[in-house]
Amino acid sequence: LLICDISSIMTSFLFNIPHFLQYFKQFILYDMQKERVKIGSELKRNFRHSLNGEIAAGRERVNGMEKNITMKKYHGLGNDYLVLDPNKNDLELQTRNIERLCRRNFGAGADGLLYGPLMEEGKIKVRIFNSDGSEAEKSGNGVGIFAKYLLDEGYVTEQKFILNTLAGDVEIEFVKPGGNVMRVNMGKPAYAGKEMPLAGLEGEIVNAHLRFHDNDYNTTCLSVGNPNCVIMMEEVTPRKAKELGPYVESSDYFPNRMNMQLCKVTDRENIVIEIYERGAGYTLASGTGACASAAAARRMGLVDDKVTVHMQGGNLLIEMEEDGTIFMTGSVGSVG
Repeated sequence: LLICDISSIMTSFLFNIPHFLQYFKQFILYDMQKERVKIGSELKRNFRHSLNGEIAAGRERVNGMEKNITMKKYHGLGNDYLVLDPNKNDLELQTRNIERLCRRNFGAGADGLLYGPLMEEGKIKVRIFNSDGSEAEKSGNGVGIFAKYLLDEGYVTEQKFILNTLAGDVEIEFVKPGGNVMRVNMGKPAYAGKEMPLAGLEGEIVNAHLRFHDNDYNTTCLSVGNPNCVIMMEEVTPRKAKELGPYVESSDYFPNRMNMQLCKVTDRENIVIEIYERGAGYTLASGTGACASAAAARRMGLVDDKVTVHMQGGNLLIEMEEDGTIFMTGSVGSVG
């Protein structure tokens, strides 16, 4: 009798397995659907595009009320930045906020964020942040993009003006009406001293052998407002930059971390570079990286005073005067 009852129970259980599986499947799908709706609602709530071309990226709770954060987005040869104007937003500038806004796919997405205009001693100032929230001394594309924003929003009307950064003043001249093309005085490069802090190394590092990731490389270190490590190679690729970049950026040689450029000289008027930026990773272009690479190649006697720097995002013209002053000419565009 016991065997018969067990047999009946097993038969009933086996008979109902499809029903159990169907119920379980519906339960899982329902739970997943709820999670998708929850995530989708969260993303919509945190990051949306407004119809007027400005980006409303996230909401900040102030005095119990929610409000939109409005920004604009520009790029210089694919090197993109968000512009956060304190005159139009009341947002506490924190590392986590910058990181969230710059996060691609989940945030507005960018290589960095420009905060300004700020007024300091009668000068217009911009603060430049990498996508990880760290603050940069200077950015060639960053200052060009911010200059275009200032023109678009009516903060400046002059063809030539001074913009202040953490690294000092930068002179900007609009070359064409509309401000899409500009010539920027990037100053003089420094190969040693407080602007180029190095650990365990003395003097200037020009075409010197430094070791990264168990290999030796011909390296030149210099500052053009921010620190750069230019590595000369016969061939440069995005893959190589992405592989080597993290080791150079965080090397023990560089206590403040480092921007890296892999540089190939094609002739005396042209070089090709691949870029890995401190705090941002692999980027399609870099104004300071282009200036540093051209200056390093010139210091080594490999190029003339006028050099076109070719990058994945496009080209920049770099001109170098006898006293070392670097001028960068390039274009910027609005994303939205």
